[in-house]
Amino acid sequence: MKAPRLVVGRDAIANGARVVPEETAIAFTYGRQTYAVMMATPRDLEDFAYGFSLTEGIARPDEISELEIVEHPKGIELRMTLCDGRDVALEGRRRKLAGPVGCGLCGVESLEAAIAPVRHVTSDIRVDRETIFTALSCLSAHQTLNAETRAVHGAGFWPLGANDYKCVREDVGRHNALDKLCGALAGDASGGLIVLTSRVSIEMVQKSAAMNGAVVVAMSAPTALALQTANAAGITLIAVARDDSFEVFTGTERVLT
Repeated sequence: MKAPRLVVGRDAIANGARVVPEETAIAFTYGRQTYAVMMATPRDLEDFAYGFSLTEGIARPDEISELEIVEHPKGIELRMTLCDGRDVALEGRRRKLAGPVGCGLCGVESLEAAIAPVRHVTSDIRVDRETIFTALSCLSAHQTLNAETRAVHGAGFWPLGANDYKCVREDVGRHNALDKLCGALAGDASGGLIVLTSRVSIEMVQKSAAMNGAVVVAMSAPTALALQTANAAGITLIAVARDDSFEVFTGTERVLT
């Protein structure tokens, strides 16, 4: 989809649009029992169903007797039936992978949980463009593990009015890095910027909202569902942030240009 955004450079401002990838909750159900919910791009779903079943050790493609792709208001269910009644054997193997897992008769309960209402952030903070550019330029100095490995994500908190980060956390998983930052801040990211080295998916917005983070700055692009969630949460989402420009997708009123 195309998402409208405001491009803020050091010397100019322009309106426009950017194509962002779709992201939705995909529930894998076997015999009407939900095994897992993944947040993913809703394409090549048949391949996804067969490949996931194989790599998870659930079943080979020829052991799936039926596959039905069912769309729900909050996601998509890949409803599968296994040969020889093997669905029952999965009852004790359901686990959480990337989203909440339910145990109802189909994937609806899990899809509802994965796209649960997000906390609404309350904040009257305002941030100018130079603060954002400064925070971006200073982040790499705190990424000691990434300097060694070039293989980890970072999440940092820059308080308004400060000259440096309060704390930065790193991890191979972008969600883990943000969770670590949340712990370091005792769950409170109000009064400053959350700066991420990764793309922005719905989970990153949900976690930021849980921390009462009003302004999220990311170096990569957001997904469509992340933008919807940021709007619902009242979060200012700034992405595609570079040395010379950044793009404000939601909550433009918090950015002083």
